[in-house]
Amino acid sequence: MENKNKFENQISDSLILAFFLSLTGGFQDAYSYYCRDKVFANAQTGNIVLMGGHIFSGEFREAVHYIFPVLAFVGGIYITEWIRYFFKDNHKIHWRQIILFVQIILMVIVGFMPETLNVFANVLLSFSCAVQITTFKKFRGVPFATTMCIGNMRSATEFLAKYHILKDREAKYKSSYYYGAILVFALGASFGAVASKFLYLKAIWIAAVFLFLGFILMMIKRDLKNIENDIRKAEKNIISDFIEEITFLKNIFKK
Repeated sequence: MENKNKFENQISDSLILAFFLSLTGGFQDAYSYYCRDKVFANAQTGNIVLMGGHIFSGEFREAVHYIFPVLAFVGGIYITEWIRYFFKDNHKIHWRQIILFVQIILMVIVGFMPETLNVFANVLLSFSCAVQITTFKKFRGVPFATTMCIGNMRSATEFLAKYHILKDREAKYKSSYYYGAILVFALGASFGAVASKFLYLKAIWIAAVFLFLGFILMMIKRDLKNIENDIRKAEKNIISDFIEEITFLKNIFKK
């Protein structure tokens, strides 16, 4: 019970936030594939496979479409660690909120980019996915990814097997989280495919809205946490003052 309360109080540990991030993860992959030269924003394994195929076919120009997103993904992971290093002790804004804000700005920019800048658009999208997967790793104490499915699928099935073998309810609980994340990711991808068909290049702004809602959620939870801390301090001060008054009165009556 104590662990549960601990997870509930963490700003970035909310299941609602996980929902918005997973929706965004699926949406970005669908958008980049359907609108930006069939490149994956998240699935870098797929990009590497396609890049290798083009290289060995002598299609070096096409291969460029895939190598830059892969490099951007690596760069996003690296830069995220520096952001965490510099802002982890910042009390005015959580460093993860900075990451969300950066992602929102990048997606707004991508929505303005024409098809002639697809390579650069994919670089920004892959960078965005990288900072997201590096920043948000756990929800309710369960580590899972919001931008891809393969790891979640493995973990979900492992815990499901443990539940059936050992009758461990915690394993069942974790398995449901992972399968839920996969389902939300799939919904985001489906929504992204439909939105890309009707809104085309501007569709990515819907994903930016999802992230903005997550950003607002983190702001609200942070404010609530600060209010709760202020109330606790006030309670302690009141109790302390009350004890001092009682002690003072006792000393008067003794005299």
